[in-house]
Amino acid sequence: MSDTSPVVRLRIPGTSLPEEGGLPPESNVWVVGDEESAIVVDAAHDHEAIARGLGDRELMAIVCTHGDADHVGAAAALADLTGTPVLLHPADGRLWEQVHPDREPDAPLLHGEVLVAGGIELRILHTPGHTPGGVCLYAPELGAVFTGDTLLADGPGATARFFSDLPTLAASVRDHLAVLPGETAVHPGRGESATVAEATARLDSWTAGGF
Repeated sequence: MSDTSPVVRLRIPGTSLPEEGGLPPESNVWVVGDEESAIVVDAAHDHEAIARGLGDRELMAIVCTHGDADHVGAAAALADLTGTPVLLHPADGRLWEQVHPDREPDAPLLHGEVLVAGGIELRILHTPGHTPGGVCLYAPELGAVFTGDTLLADGPGATARFFSDLPTLAASVRDHLAVLPGETAVHPGRGESATVAEATARLDSWTAGGF
């Protein structure tokens, strides 16, 4: 029997080794909703495992916080299995195409848009920096924000790639996440959860090379 809590975390191990070697990355997949319907935040690696985690709930949408392969790899297969639309910010279209060259996302995610899953409202916050089209989903009534790789438990996501930028990421976090109540739960795309206060504790040092 699947967990029908408003927020369910599925830990999905990677299915292939990363280019730099080592163990496959484990990604968080978040199921948000009620006992009847839900959305999936970041369909990573294994669509069948995600479907099992959904149980009998109707899947309303597959929401991608960004276009990295380790967060959208199972999105197309899960969409085909469930007949559910995939939502992605348009600025991450090129990243999506690298993973799914023969299928486009079904609809764009835009800043300020509100999605509803099982009666729970999730506000879309465009938070570029890790990727150009990175978004977070803020659920005020749950006291939670789903941050993908924008904000992890101990600070910002990676910014080493050519399309990433730490000052941009820091500004996104400062403008859209650090202003949330400090006790708001940060549910990231990998690793453990934290609070906004904990995850942004060193925000001022990020762009000064102190992180």
